[in-house]
Amino acid sequence: MTGVSLTGTRAFVTGANTGIGQAIAVDLARHGAHVIAVGRSSMDDTLAQIVAAGGKGDALRTDLATVPAAQAAFAQAEDKFGPIDSLVNNAGIIRRDDSLMFSEADWDAVMDINLKVVFFLSQAFAKSRVAAGKGGSIINIASLLSFQGGIRVPSYTASKSGVAGLAKTLSNEWSAQGITVNAVAPGYVISNNTADLRNDPARNKAILDRIPLGRWAEPQDIAGAVTFLASPAARYVTGITLPVDGGWLGR
Repeated sequence: MTGVSLTGTRAFVTGANTGIGQAIAVDLARHGAHVIAVGRSSMDDTLAQIVAAGGKGDALRTDLATVPAAQAAFAQAEDKFGPIDSLVNNAGIIRRDDSLMFSEADWDAVMDINLKVVFFLSQAFAKSRVAAGKGGSIINIASLLSFQGGIRVPSYTASKSGVAGLAKTLSNEWSAQGITVNAVAPGYVISNNTADLRNDPARNKAILDRIPLGRWAEPQDIAGAVTFLASPAARYVTGITLPVDGGWLGR
């Protein structure tokens, strides 16, 4: 991204082992950030891509399903690598079932990772930055279902609607301390999670027919928006949920 530099900064990226999170980690590193890639799976491939891009990265293996584990990982990252300048809450899960049959366990699992941990990691980051008298940036990964209802994904829709709401309320509270808070809402992205849709000719055509750009997003398309929001170029952008959807919502 021309004119965007994150040199000298550190970024904490959750769910960075594959897909959108991996692309975000690599792009932030390519633009100069020291990336701490966080998740429960191996980050070896992500770190290899960061090195190949000429960047710097380290990995922390942890299960982000609980608030104490997530907070401990953030504290460990700051103790080991230094103050974090940008937080990217990308880790998330989805559970599918008819709303009439949806279980409390599936509801709680999704809400805990997608919304509860997002809030408390954001809180840990903001406490650190305010105590240091420094600003920073928080970018949370939302969804098209932050704007739409979806089908058979009640907890996912509720959690991602909450992520969009957090961008507003946390921005209202923390922007005066120099901390911008935004969300990015990806459209239909090429990933393992969407393989079945892309391999179904009828579903694939229906999706593409609604996207004005006429193609599925690459993970790198989402990463570019996150890098922008983490950079000084976005210093006056806060409290928004930015759709990166090829024009889907405008159709």
